[in-house]
Amino acid sequence: MTGLVDGRVALVTGGAGGIGRATAIRLAQEGAAVAVADRDLQGARATVGLLEELGGPALAVAVDVTDPKSVEAMVDAVTKEFGALHGAYNNAGVEDALQPAHLITEKQWDHVVNVDLKGTWLCMKHEIAYMLTHGGGSIVNAASVLAHVTMSNVPAYTAAKHGVAGLTRSAALDYAQNGIRVNAVSPGAIRTELIDRTIASGKVSESDYANLHPMNRLGEPAEVAEAVVWLLSDRSSFVTGHCLAVDGGMLAT
Repeated sequence: MTGLVDGRVALVTGGAGGIGRATAIRLAQEGAAVAVADRDLQGARATVGLLEELGGPALAVAVDVTDPKSVEAMVDAVTKEFGALHGAYNNAGVEDALQPAHLITEKQWDHVVNVDLKGTWLCMKHEIAYMLTHGGGSIVNAASVLAHVTMSNVPAYTAAKHGVAGLTRSAALDYAQNGIRVNAVSPGAIRTELIDRTIASGKVSESDYANLHPMNRLGEPAEVAEAVVWLLSDRSSFVTGHCLAVDGGMLAT
């Protein structure tokens, strides 16, 4: 039996750990050649090592998603290495400073919005440009439950992720007739390095995060990865412009 993305080429940004690494692993398990991109090239190479143990072709690429030339070079490297780009998961992101809007510095605001929103757009820009002349493809963006609701002390992250959701829907309409599907995943609190850093700050506890979800636990990176791989596969061929919540029921409350 072939995998969900057997023979496809997929790109994962923010692939050095967390949800990105888990997604790269699932893509490889489902038959894809996977390019792992991250500003942490050593971490990206560590992920590639795991993929190579699974027997699949893989490539590590250094990228700064806020730099147009770096993003263009990333897509060029992937397509030159594998000769194609069928799917992309734009996952690179950073967290907020956990303080209200009037206390955030302009530098902090710009950092979050540039990585989480502008970075997603730049990746889409170059991925779509390639896909338009190479038979289409599927793109999944990393949104968040905070693309739909909000909570205290995350204004920049909330603004950026609301932007990602809007950008996803807009692009889905623009390219629906070009064979390019654009969707997003909206995770709840997932057990990642980002969540670990927030807990370590002492401002939020693990139980605080767990209590956000009716399932009363944190999600796991592999659970989000399953949703991403489905959206990148032909199993979701009539799905575009959708933000798929992977949130333990949080948005249902």
